[in-house]
Amino acid sequence: MDNDAKLRPLYLAKILYEQTDEDHFLTTAQLIQILEEQYGIKSHRQTIKAEIELLRLFGLEIEEVKSTQNRYNLFGRRFDAPELKLLIDAVESSKFITASKSKELVEKISSLASNHVASSLKRNVSCEGRIKPGNERIYLIIDAINEAINTNKQISFQYFQYNVRKEKKIKRNGEPYVITPLHLVWNGDCYYMVGVYEYKQRLGSFRVDRIAKCPVILKEEGTPAPEGFDIDKYINTTFHMFNSEHEEVELICDNEVMDSIIDRFGEDVTTYANDMTSFRAVVNIAVSHVFYSWVFGFGGKVKIKGPENVKEKYSEMLRAAVTGLE
Repeated sequence: MDNDAKLRPLYLAKILYEQTDEDHFLTTAQLIQILEEQYGIKSHRQTIKAEIELLRLFGLEIEEVKSTQNRYNLFGRRFDAPELKLLIDAVESSKFITASKSKELVEKISSLASNHVASSLKRNVSCEGRIKPGNERIYLIIDAINEAINTNKQISFQYFQYNVRKEKKIKRNGEPYVITPLHLVWNGDCYYMVGVYEYKQRLGSFRVDRIAKCPVILKEEGTPAPEGFDIDKYINTTFHMFNSEHEEVELICDNEVMDSIIDRFGEDVTTYANDMTSFRAVVNIAVSHVFYSWVFGFGGKVKIKGPENVKEKYSEMLRAAVTGLE
């Protein structure tokens, strides 16, 4: 009986948390019934009233509506329903999170609401071409990378890519990469690790879901980032985190694409008037086929003015993409 008295306010809080909200109440009689039927704990009206007051003193936001049958609800929660829906949308839409983990996380997020609200949290988000990864080790990999970042240690890991038969093949004949991780970046709906090569003293980025297994955290102290390294600038000027050399490139852009230029490079991007219908943008970017495909996607509304070697590489890529093009 003594244990029942100690457990009663805890179960009462649980019932209010799960079965009430701003729009749904439970009467004193209903609380007494649920406590007895679900938890085998007997109580009476005065006990309910006293222990709800105790829960209020503890900090729970419980509303009491007085009438012949007093009604109670728990209305104060850490997340509102719209916030929970936003979190569920993010989880279900993420390409990075596996299907099984998405389901698990959505269930956990839904449990933060009352049962009544939880039933309305089912989302209907559709993401074109959204393929969920199958690497369930991702969460352990991320934990290891975070630990290495926080302790400034190097890590060793193997990295894989798919061959023509869709088989995973470890790169560099199995020789591990040794990297000092600097940041974890969510870019283009994929998780990347940005770090410094131990032996090359240069930056590199790696898809977290392409790391073959949990990295080994080494005893060696981390290699410092290059002088002047800015992660925000690195992200803004590296397309899909594709590793390549940075160059200063001048673009001629139709006025109507200014929004896209700012979205890509930020409000501080250097721009100049070109003529009445276009402007020039000067950007320091990682020049790669990913950058060229971004330019091509504007259908001529963004053109490369210089330097000449970048223009030539773009022309070569276009010629290579069309069989028989001279």
